[in-house]
Amino acid sequence: MASQLLIFSALFLLISLSICFASDPSPLQDFCVADPNSPVKVNGLVCKNPNLVEANDFFFSGLHVAKDTNTPTGSQVTPVNVVQIPGLNTLGISLVRIDYAPWGINAPHTHPRATEILTVLEGKLLVGFITSNPENRLITKTLRKGDVFVFPVGLIHFQQNIGHHRAVAIAALSSQNPGVITIANAVFGSKPDIPTDILAKAFQTDPATITKIQAKF
Repeated sequence: MASQLLIFSALFLLISLSICFASDPSPLQDFCVADPNSPVKVNGLVCKNPNLVEANDFFFSGLHVAKDTNTPTGSQVTPVNVVQIPGLNTLGISLVRIDYAPWGINAPHTHPRATEILTVLEGKLLVGFITSNPENRLITKTLRKGDVFVFPVGLIHFQQNIGHHRAVAIAALSSQNPGVITIANAVFGSKPDIPTDILAKAFQTDPATITKIQAKF
């Protein structure tokens, strides 16, 4: 009985630790404003001297400003993470504004360190994410003003403006620095290039087609 209790306790501890480490580290003080000028490298950013902290360390202005959507994808993302607000350091949150031209997309991508919750402010979006192997199930939903949708951490997801007018969304993310991996850019625009024979076999096509796609990135 004692050995079973010990095994159960060990398993509980392992599960608890995995949950604790699944997001940014919890702060151990009121705040840890990032000091981008520190030469010290840590997992995150070094704390600024608290005696030098000021209100502007927790402030960002301009999220109300519409961004230029004349881009290859027809969208523009405005991030507000620890780079823009040093006071977000260790707090485990950030957000973005996304502007979409009519029929513009926020191309398939992942956030390796964050779950995302998106709210539509204007327009109509088709959103979706893909579950992991082997199912690779596509889950989609059409959103309108005021609708909210969640993209689980690490999964490939996208948005498309399916209206004839501009669309705007705000998304919150569960990391001060969620990271973003745009699938097409990473696969076809890596530096140096992934060998064409590898991509040709992966995408079940010929190397010449892969070369043409890589040239666009």
